[in-house]
Amino acid sequence: MTCGISGGSGAGKTTLTRHLLERLGDSDVSVLAFDAYYHDQGHLSPADRSLVNYDHPDSLDHDLFAEHVEALRSGSDVESPVYDFATHTRTNEIQRIEARNVVIVEGILLLSFPAIADGLDLAVFIDVPEDVRLERRITRDVRERGRVPADVRRQFADTVAPMHDTFVEPFRHLAHRTVAMHEDYNDVADELVFTLRPARDLAG
Repeated sequence: MTCGISGGSGAGKTTLTRHLLERLGDSDVSVLAFDAYYHDQGHLSPADRSLVNYDHPDSLDHDLFAEHVEALRSGSDVESPVYDFATHTRTNEIQRIEARNVVIVEGILLLSFPAIADGLDLAVFIDVPEDVRLERRITRDVRERGRVPADVRRQFADTVAPMHDTFVEPFRHLAHRTVAMHEDYNDVADELVFTLRPARDLAG
């Protein structure tokens, strides 16, 4: 079974994924992140790389991602790229993702691509207000991606928020379950496991 977790930047997709992993077990679940599929920008100068709109769908290799989602859904392992967000380039490494009973795919733009959305057995959209998502993004990008707060705020205003309004929010109706910010992720994860567990139990 393939479960997609979508929502704006900073909505809490990774947090919900972690809760599901704790309940379903690493041996039964694989996780594929859409963020790993950004196009390599190594052909551009560092200055030009900073000008790329990384929040537009064209910044992602969505064809390869859709191919990998379908392969995992069909029982075949895939080799995911590894992306360096500090340099906006793909590394020479790959990450082998095993096809397991449950495959969680995580990404902001999952629902905006029919080839991806149509392959999700369960689609979840996390709905969090923009101001909360911005503060979460600042914290993450400074800690994990070597960014400075002012730069994160600029990018959020210039591209993240407008692209969210154009390519994320309009597709939220495709989700089978919308999660509000006030909901307890423990309770949400417990609920979702009831849907995902039959796929796991078939192997038992």
